[in-house]
Amino acid sequence: MAPHMAEWDQEEIFPVETMRKAAQLGFGGIYVQPDVGGSGLSRLDTSVIFEALSTGCVSTTAYISIHNMCAWMIDTFGNNEQREKYCPDLCSMEKFASYCLTEPGSGSDAASLLTTAQLKGDHYILNGSKAFISGGGDTDVYVVMCRTGQKGPKGISCLVVEKGAPGLSFGKKEKKVGWNSQPTRAMIFEDCAVPVTNRLGEEGQGFNIAMRGLNGGRINIASCSLGAAHASIQLARDHLLVRKQFGTTLSNNQFLQFKLAEMATKLVASRLLVREAATALQENRADAVFLCSMAKLFATEECFDLCNQALQMHGGYGYLKDYAVQQFVRDIRVHQILEGTNEVMRMIISRNLLTES
Repeated sequence: MAPHMAEWDQEEIFPVETMRKAAQLGFGGIYVQPDVGGSGLSRLDTSVIFEALSTGCVSTTAYISIHNMCAWMIDTFGNNEQREKYCPDLCSMEKFASYCLTEPGSGSDAASLLTTAQLKGDHYILNGSKAFISGGGDTDVYVVMCRTGQKGPKGISCLVVEKGAPGLSFGKKEKKVGWNSQPTRAMIFEDCAVPVTNRLGEEGQGFNIAMRGLNGGRINIASCSLGAAHASIQLARDHLLVRKQFGTTLSNNQFLQFKLAEMATKLVASRLLVREAATALQENRADAVFLCSMAKLFATEECFDLCNQALQMHGGYGYLKDYAVQQFVRDIRVHQILEGTNEVMRMIISRNLLTES
């Protein structure tokens, strides 16, 4: 991916064929069960994979991580018929998936979502809209949270909506600071008919399904931040070794030597926390949600600062699009916002600490 990262960003190319090559390596359903085409790997394996892939292109890897989350949700909460219908094509990336929770009026307050799904016969009729959908309009399968009952989280259900469903349309392609190798659009439901057989789990389980998906999504997006920081530190090191000022290379400047040492240390500290959270989630430990929130908060903020510091070490060159470091900065800025804002992560962590017995 690395040789194409800048082109995909500048031309806003969704690299479908490259992702299908990744799927041939087992990256389309990394933690999906093997009986429906998945690789059956652990959350820790997944974290290592997404960190490595992100050194080549954060934006594309981040989309692959969202696709994996959706495939896992269908694999975990779907019945055998649903698993066999959707998972093989998702694991091969013959088809692509999108996660649909956020709405124009409900971001962090996800439980207040307004998209309705009214049961009529053997179909739900959806009305409402979703915002900031990664892959929206270009993907094939949409895992949609919608309201089938009362207000609050217990009234939310999860439906799989297929592209081409009557009454489904998409807004304009958003112009973004980063994440440009994946399209982002709003989704609009106008009397959109979806078969009852496309519901994952029971009515009212949708919010729990959405949050279970996000626990893994937070580790995944933190792992993407690790890859960006790793690559940026390497770029900064290489620049220090060749850039000369005041008669010597910047690598001989003790301040920059110490700064590079601090950056490497913070990267390893972030990596260890993310991998501990991944292990906790894999083992279904009681502290898994707590650690996933910590890992997402800490790694996305630290890694953004590391990429930004790497750009600073490049001086004016770091601000040019000919140099990859600026793209890493742009691409991971959004990691502090999506999969639950870092403010929400602080809420989850503090609530856990204050309610401990």
